[in-house]
Amino acid sequence: MTQTVIEAEGLGLRYGRRGGWALRDCSFRLPEGRVCALVGPNGAGKSTLLMLAAGLLLPTEGTLRTAASRETLAYVGQDKALYPQLTIGETLRMGQELNPGRWDAETAQRIVDAGARDPHAKVRTLSGGQRTRVALALALGKRPDLLLLDEPMADLDPLARHQLMGTLMADAAENGTSVVMSSHILTELEGACDHLLLADGGRIRLSGPIDEVSAAHRLLTGPVTASAELAAHTVVESRTTGRQLTALVRLRGPLDSGTWQTTHPSLEELLLAHLRSPDAPPFDAEGSPATAEVRG
Repeated sequence: MTQTVIEAEGLGLRYGRRGGWALRDCSFRLPEGRVCALVGPNGAGKSTLLMLAAGLLLPTEGTLRTAASRETLAYVGQDKALYPQLTIGETLRMGQELNPGRWDAETAQRIVDAGARDPHAKVRTLSGGQRTRVALALALGKRPDLLLLDEPMADLDPLARHQLMGTLMADAAENGTSVVMSSHILTELEGACDHLLLADGGRIRLSGPIDEVSAAHRLLTGPVTASAELAAHTVVESRTTGRQLTALVRLRGPLDSGTWQTTHPSLEELLLAHLRSPDAPPFDAEGSPATAEVRG
């Protein structure tokens, strides 16, 4: 049985006694060895969830457990926290001294060298993209069992993002690293991640392996006059254009293939439909029954 690297039950965090809830009633589990896309709009609670997993915040209610120890967990936040007075070389030496027996100097140096920057340059002189490279070099050089990344590549140009994503995926595959990565670039995540967490309104709306979440949904196109047939299914979103209706649904029984054209939604179509429909029921692929097939 696959071990769990992160498990949350009824997790919630409230800022201050009278503040709002950043997260509320979040429950999910992430099997080890997965590369998980954590997606959602601004203010959905993604950064809060990652900081809770990193041990930088304590929950107001519920629990969050990780199988990784502090020594085997790496976290890169949006602020790319580094010591500005240190040089790049000194920063990497610090990483080596803080992680004896685990430090992968070759990987860390390769990530930094790709930015073509003088190792004697101080961190405070670096651009945003160069700081990102140094922060990721520290994280991957640690050879973590669990890697938490909060919008890690927002400062990089498309080519650098593509190159670093390749490095991340190769490292995760080689070392069996579990990765949770938040990003707004859905196409980037679709090709790299195999697990999904969709956060919205401080809750987890979708959870599970991406292929299973996608397989549970159908994108239907048919006549508006047949819309009553959808009442037996879970409709996430429906839109009409003239006499035609398009709906994203989770099937609960047979559907007439002579009336409806069906396709599997792309990850982007799936996520956008759920985000446009905040009242749609949440879905956990690992805790839900198999969906029915469309029949002719």
